[in-house]
Amino acid sequence: MTDLFDVLTKGFQNAQLALRGKARLSEENLAPALREVRTSLLQADVDLEVARAFLDRVKTKALGDIVPVRVSGQKVRLSPQDWFVKACHDELVDLMGPVDTSLELSGSPAVILMVGLQGSGKTTTSGKLAKRLMGEGKKPLLVAADIYRPAAVEQLRVIGRKLGVPVFHVDEMQPVQLALQGVAHARSSGRDVVIIDTAGRLAIDETLMQEVVNIRSAVSPKNVLFVVDAMIGQDAVRTAKSFDERLDFTGFVLTKLDGDARGGAALSIKEVTGKPVKFLGQGEDLDRLEEFRPEGLAQRILGMGDVVGLVQDFEKHVDRESAEKDAQKMLRGDFGYDDFVKQMQTIRKMGPLRDIMSRIPMIGGMLDQIPEEALDDRELDRTMAIIGSMTNQERRTPDVMNAGRMARIAKGCGRTVDDVESLHERFLQARQMMKGLGSMMGNPSQMAAMQQMMGGGGGMPGMGGMPGMPGMGGGGGPRKELSAQDKIARRKKQKAARKARKRNRK
Repeated sequence: MTDLFDVLTKGFQNAQLALRGKARLSEENLAPALREVRTSLLQADVDLEVARAFLDRVKTKALGDIVPVRVSGQKVRLSPQDWFVKACHDELVDLMGPVDTSLELSGSPAVILMVGLQGSGKTTTSGKLAKRLMGEGKKPLLVAADIYRPAAVEQLRVIGRKLGVPVFHVDEMQPVQLALQGVAHARSSGRDVVIIDTAGRLAIDETLMQEVVNIRSAVSPKNVLFVVDAMIGQDAVRTAKSFDERLDFTGFVLTKLDGDARGGAALSIKEVTGKPVKFLGQGEDLDRLEEFRPEGLAQRILGMGDVVGLVQDFEKHVDRESAEKDAQKMLRGDFGYDDFVKQMQTIRKMGPLRDIMSRIPMIGGMLDQIPEEALDDRELDRTMAIIGSMTNQERRTPDVMNAGRMARIAKGCGRTVDDVESLHERFLQARQMMKGLGSMMGNPSQMAAMQQMMGGGGGMPGMGGMPGMPGMGGGGGPRKELSAQDKIARRKKQKAARKARKRNRK
């Protein structure tokens, strides 16, 4: 499935290729690059006028004098190609920013009104926001004010039970009265934030608009969040304008950004409405609500990754002290399959594997070259099934593994012996690599040699076999399509290696 990042990243990469080897930037050699960017913007359903204004600004900046930038305190003169990338990055950040993810939480209680069309994800986003506020020490109350869709009330109640958050609803009570009573109930029960989930429609109509206007007038919320589905493309921008004219919302939440190529609303809606993107919502998990960071989104679009966002996500799901102990253990090369499982569970919490990889520098821009099966989250499930068929001893001390044990494991998880052997090979390679890395980190001269080998940003050799991502296979970077003869030779080599290991075990 092609998403916003795939479409735009491909366009910007093609633009960079068009400028490769150019000694200077001119209107003539810049034209093909700008055409590539324009095509990708329109394919992603970015508003035409927004795209034109963006390209004009990029062109003006790119044709200006190349100003040296400071890196680690030193001035570095950029190549024309890099100067173009910097111009695109800066203009993308300006287009989507400045960032303002704050919520006005003063008042007893603070009120957040959630508005938007039916199917935009208001109810799920209300739950995600409640969970986020709980993490900040708040005590939210959810109000189910969508009386026209019984499933919405029940959905909010299910979410409330998952979070341990009370949900206020009274059958046959009208939305305005529900909102008023919900705020009064929160005040009397000691809840300090009220999140009101309002009704939506399949399209804007006067009844819908008047109802949310009346709710706003009744409860005077300091936060009105417009929840919009990125997949509806240009309709998202038009809908946002209509809601803003009637409600003057304070910001919006963009959902389903991972859905398909029509996510260009992320680049248009701020420019058109002047209102900030507060949060991005992806997936159904209640912790999948992230603060909007224009820099992170711009870097991902340009294939530069988003290390800051990735680290922030990682820190949400990992205890720092535990992570440091695990890292030391891995660098000694004495980890087992239990540690393997722990890493995979962390990865699953952080989101889809494709999304995680897109945020890693150098890898994010190569996703279209990596086979789909290598980024298939089901591969993690298959790996977990194999490890789940191992005994406690085998998970703790993988060196006891032999042919008989592998056959039993394969039978227990419904996989082939080759699958089990392949996983074990990758595990041993990863363990050896981490042990070698640990040795290098204790030896300054070796570390310098390794950095030189990496060639200033080529990536760590063999990272494709890192233990946290067994589904990625044993090679770093995209796979090369092998000929039939090469495949036979590879299988013979793997078979010989397995026989050698069996002889050693005996």
